[in-house]
Amino acid sequence: MPGMILKEDVEKVRAAADLYDIVSASVSLKPSGTGTFMGLCPFHDEKTGSFNVRPALGVWHCFGCGLGGDVFKYVEQQENIDFREAVELLADKYHIELHYEQSSSGKTEHSGSKRARLLEANEEAQRFFVSQIMTKEALAARKLLGGRTFSQADCERFGCGYAPQGWDNLVRHLASKGFTQQEMLDAGLARQGQRGIYDYFRGRVTWPIRDSTGRTLGFGARKLYDDDQIAAKYINTPDTQLYHKNQVLYGIDLAKAAIVKKRQVVIVEGYTDVMAMHLAGVDTAIATCGTAFGAEHAKIVRRLISDDSLGAVQLIGPQKVNGQALSSRVVFTFDGDAAGQKAALHAFGLDSAFLSQTFVAVAENNLDPCDLRIERGDEAVRSLILRAKPLYDFVIDAAINRFDTSYSTGQMGAVKAVAPLIAQIRDRSLFDLYTRKATRRIGVDLDIMRREVNATRRNLHVRDEDAYAPKRRFAVPQHEDKAVGPVERRAIERRDAAEQTYYKIDDAVFITEQQFMATMIQIPRAINPEWYGQLVPGHFTVPVFRTLFQAVTVAGGLPAADTTQGLWMHNLTKAAGPLLEPVINELAVMPLPLPTDERSKDDSSAGANGNGGQPTGNQNAQVTKAERQYASELLVKLLDVGLLRRIESAKRRMAQMPDGEEKIAQLGEITKMETSRKDLQSRVYGNALG
Repeated sequence: MPGMILKEDVEKVRAAADLYDIVSASVSLKPSGTGTFMGLCPFHDEKTGSFNVRPALGVWHCFGCGLGGDVFKYVEQQENIDFREAVELLADKYHIELHYEQSSSGKTEHSGSKRARLLEANEEAQRFFVSQIMTKEALAARKLLGGRTFSQADCERFGCGYAPQGWDNLVRHLASKGFTQQEMLDAGLARQGQRGIYDYFRGRVTWPIRDSTGRTLGFGARKLYDDDQIAAKYINTPDTQLYHKNQVLYGIDLAKAAIVKKRQVVIVEGYTDVMAMHLAGVDTAIATCGTAFGAEHAKIVRRLISDDSLGAVQLIGPQKVNGQALSSRVVFTFDGDAAGQKAALHAFGLDSAFLSQTFVAVAENNLDPCDLRIERGDEAVRSLILRAKPLYDFVIDAAINRFDTSYSTGQMGAVKAVAPLIAQIRDRSLFDLYTRKATRRIGVDLDIMRREVNATRRNLHVRDEDAYAPKRRFAVPQHEDKAVGPVERRAIERRDAAEQTYYKIDDAVFITEQQFMATMIQIPRAINPEWYGQLVPGHFTVPVFRTLFQAVTVAGGLPAADTTQGLWMHNLTKAAGPLLEPVINELAVMPLPLPTDERSKDDSSAGANGNGGQPTGNQNAQVTKAERQYASELLVKLLDVGLLRRIESAKRRMAQMPDGEEKIAQLGEITKMETSRKDLQSRVYGNALG
């Protein structure tokens, strides 16, 4: 086992890692104030964004669940790995060679983290499968793909390959590339048999299943030959450290950019359907891999569309239908048969997980998108998505259509069938509407339907909410914010309780100390080092800020000119310890009352990793004059309050002194301190900072 990663290599990785790029791979981030971005937290379920990212500082924090940290902590949480593995994963991503301290055995060589090795094994397997698709043996695979009108270029675009028949073709190939048998087994590429390990995928067409950044996590494969020992038409990589079927979506790497831009996603049922959709111009199509669309998939989609309103327009085809603007949409494509209706019912149960509107598209004759494209062309595929029906209508109509409503018994059967569906609709604005629509379709009195639906609603304990009511975006927790969710509310209550327990401080003093600490963390170079040197712990009345000031002293004071923002945050967090880390993270993303245009201009100039100008921690943004002025005003307030306290204390002592030289001397000290106050204020407000 190699020793620890050398500290200088860790700092190289920290400096190279682009926090914005890494987070935005799974979370749709939107600008929120100066140099800060906000999105839906990937670590707890929420509908209103409380997840903040400050790329220039290399820090993130969620005001909802309280998690936060640097780029390594984000990767640890996201990938469920430890610190060492997070460093190794990022080093692989940014092509940085790591060196290790010498281990007890005297060896320093290292073959990479386990996760990185599994990713490499999958990438090599993908290259092998692609190399086999044009072989003589793969004729059946080419015929299958060609019969679905996919050209060789199309197959290359989607990574289609061929797993050859035989026993251990892939195993031998991977072994020749230096992979161990255990790594092949752990990656799900091989299985253990009585005569040794053998290929898991044999005699099948293959598709690579990748994450949103393009890393191959596993494979899907379709049966080609009747003598295949595995009866299933499609098989997928078994669950591994990389691959979890309820958390992967085929095509997400190809569709992610379009999903974020258009705030729309089309969910189909198979690999060839994804291919057909994209080739027809529906570039937001994705598919689940061997499992039904579930809650974890919904979280992934919702974070990408980041839909907290219904104002976005559908960008495929016209922006309006019948004069009405189309909102962002989640569109499922199901067959109209019993299996399709069952799948729609399953999706119906997930609908509350989406803040966008959810639709169902069913082609005539129950054609899947691939067959629809073959028979009727690309336009028919695009039209299918445009004509999608709201999920509520599809599920309710399907339930009603099972009964002959021309008879009373059929009517009551339809009422009983549809009531549980309508009862699950949480949106108050839609609940009554669908109750009335179903009543008209079935042909019964409205009171009958309402009684049945309301009784079912009470039994199911459905909580009302109005998805169409205006929503406020939750940012920094405030006492008076009534619109926050339960998780955020608990976080606020915990913070308030702590504040009330430890201090009773005037609001103006608290705000000054809080904003100074936020300024010191976010833009330390804006602070005058000479004046900062006059601060002592006694200048802070809020215990947590006093302790944080002491942690800055332990960290060596204000950072040197050549210290990157990421390293400054790391040093400060390390000196402060785990109890203060959440405070530092929160202050790092706290908005400061600064001119947005100046800060954003400087932040954008700091981008360095090809992320479209998004700020990173790789360069130090130039401090603006407004920032220096703001920091100086806060610093002067702290020094001024400190002088005021000393003056008041001196006056109390002087009042108790008898007349004489000592009292005169005390008066002289008071006069000096009052002169110092005036000098401080004149230097700041007289614009003497340059």
